[in-house]
Amino acid sequence: MRCADLAQEGLDAETACWAEAVGVSVPMHTAMRLAVEVARQLRSERDGLPIALYGLYATLNESDLFDIAISGEYLSDLVSWVDRLERSEVDDRDDDRNRGGRPTVVSLRREKPGLPARHLLPPLDRYAKLSLCGEERLAGYVEASHGCAHRCRHCPVPVVYDGRTRLVHEDVLLADVDQLVRMGARHITFGDPDFLNGPHHARRQVTAFHDAFPELTFDITVKVEHILRYRNLLPDFGRCGCLFAVSAFESADDDTLRRLDKGHSVADELEAVAVLRKAGIEPRPSLLPFTPWTRAEHLVDLIDLVARADLIGNVDPIQYSIRLLVPPGSLLLTSGHLDGYLDYYDPGQLGWTWRSSDPRLDALQQRLADMASSADTGHWSAMETYEFVRQAVAEAISSDVRLGSLPDPEEHLRSTYEMDLRPRLTESWFCCAEPTAQMISAQGGA
Repeated sequence: MRCADLAQEGLDAETACWAEAVGVSVPMHTAMRLAVEVARQLRSERDGLPIALYGLYATLNESDLFDIAISGEYLSDLVSWVDRLERSEVDDRDDDRNRGGRPTVVSLRREKPGLPARHLLPPLDRYAKLSLCGEERLAGYVEASHGCAHRCRHCPVPVVYDGRTRLVHEDVLLADVDQLVRMGARHITFGDPDFLNGPHHARRQVTAFHDAFPELTFDITVKVEHILRYRNLLPDFGRCGCLFAVSAFESADDDTLRRLDKGHSVADELEAVAVLRKAGIEPRPSLLPFTPWTRAEHLVDLIDLVARADLIGNVDPIQYSIRLLVPPGSLLLTSGHLDGYLDYYDPGQLGWTWRSSDPRLDALQQRLADMASSADTGHWSAMETYEFVRQAVAEAISSDVRLGSLPDPEEHLRSTYEMDLRPRLTESWFCCAEPTAQMISAQGGA
């Protein structure tokens, strides 16, 4: 078996010729875009080569480039597909359902996965690192659970898991962390969609993790709702090495939050900042500034909130430009909240297109997306990024909304870190962000 990380390296011609079958992992939208490109190249050179798509986004697309798409707990079905290929028994009769003649499988069976073969991937120094107080440390990625107990309408997870979770066994997780440590990791990212979906499981995992690797730090992803509900767990997490928590704030408009079914309010976002910082954990909010319902004043409120909560040093540049993605199967499609806003399905973008009712905001979003790429490559300071965003918003909406002076942080929300020294990962791209042209082209030719 061979493995190529298309985000890091191209699929070389020798490997493409050697393969008898190809499986492409698609845990996020960017990966799905890369998968389509490499599958198109493979089809042009080896049309009969079996290609499987597996991962969260596998069944959230309508591409006919793949022989099978498997979402959810995909491991057993992927292995079964390979076994059937060897026996020349692959057909459509035993597939759960079909879309356009292509077998698609959504599996939520409970299974105990084996240890990931991380030696097949590039070394950890090729991936995102922890940046803390000017120092960079190698980081590894694990998951303590899959799925999510919630159904936020814009999220791809509930489309597959439908409000269910699957827990990763403690011994499997610790064995995986151990091999990452042997590869040089000093920090671990828990990539669960929500680390506190199972609070008792999360507490056991953190305790076992810290007991086994007391020198390691880690980060988690948690809903605002869960930060407030399980606030009693967070001080222990902080003492065990949790440096920061990614949390989907999304908007500074309560109506938008209700449309997305986020389960929290803008006031809750500010309280979550206070709760995390009291526990010694830095918040790193993810944002969704651009939706069909966004108005100019919403953007003003959002960038003001970032300043009020002392989050200028906590928001990655890309977050200021995130535009709502609407893939096939999105819960928003049947919610009624997109009625009158959608244009058409774009197979190249793998989603439904929409335009803002205010054309200025579409132009502003593109300007901020370009800024995000420049800020990443140019190593802008957090304040440089924020000032660019603030000025761009002011210029775009100056005709009818006034942007006031920069708000001072509220005293009880202030961070103990200097603005550019706060803990973060050096890779700031998120699953809901459109890939850049450079990302698409970087995977190279097959």
